[in-house]
Amino acid sequence: MQLQPSEELRREKRAIDLFVNMFGGSYQKLDQNDIDYKVFDASGQLIAYAEVSSRIRTMRDAYPLGMTAKKMVKLTDKRLNPVAIWSCEDGIIYAKIQGLAGTVQWDDDEFMMYFDKQKSFKYIRF
Repeated sequence: MQLQPSEELRREKRAIDLFVNMFGGSYQKLDQNDIDYKVFDASGQLIAYAEVSSRIRTMRDAYPLGMTAKKMVKLTDKRLNPVAIWSCEDGIIYAKIQGLAGTVQWDDDEFMMYFDKQKSFKYIRF
């Protein structure tokens, strides 16, 4: 099932809001050809970059988590605490991407990376 662009943006914003509210931070949306967000701490210092991907499932049923390989490479190139966030129906799953183990496969005309459940994933309910 494909989300409408407005629904995708709503879910993305809800996820990044929840993520930065954990530490009283803020974020800045980046260009559509870049990754999604710069993330700032409570004092306004840049602390991370984040990419948000939607899963139209609950956190329990979200695996494997997918993200385009292109976005993961762009996120890695940022170097400063790259974080992947998956917005699910009932919350978010997130992790720093260093150390994640997954698989890569050709899917829907692009390379996708898929991640099974692992220790580095963290969870926050809406």
